[in-house]
Amino acid sequence: MTGTKAFTAFASAVARAAGRPSAFAVCIVVILAWAVSGPIFRYSDTWQLIINTGTTIVTFLMVFLIQNTQNRDGAAIQAKLDELIRASAAQNRFIGIESLTEEELAELRARRVERSQAGALDGAWAAAEKAEEHADRRAREAAQRASGLASYPD
Repeated sequence: MTGTKAFTAFASAVARAAGRPSAFAVCIVVILAWAVSGPIFRYSDTWQLIINTGTTIVTFLMVFLIQNTQNRDGAAIQAKLDELIRASAAQNRFIGIESLTEEELAELRARRVERSQAGALDGAWAAAEKAEEHADRRAREAAQRASGLASYPD
């Protein structure tokens, strides 16, 4: 197993374990044990240093492990989305946009919103025209029926 694969396997295992309720419970127990031991060590600087050092080291290492897991998860989701785009009628030009800058993504989002709003407006105009045509047709039919009735005396 290469170093990268070994790190990936380790990071995945640690991320899974850290996300379990039992890991949280262990952390609570450690903190309670530390707090209870305060009077024994007379709340000394060493007693405080132990918890500060321990939490700093764990936090520092966990940041890298969890970031590794998040990066892989994000890349896997992106690959799946790209495949869905390729396999569907969606626009292929959106494949790979995750590598755009924040400004480019903001501009792309703004254009999508504009097109969406324009499409909604177009849809509203089309529905209004269709309703108007339907009303005109019904009015003509009613007028024809009325004129047909007018030609027959009661």
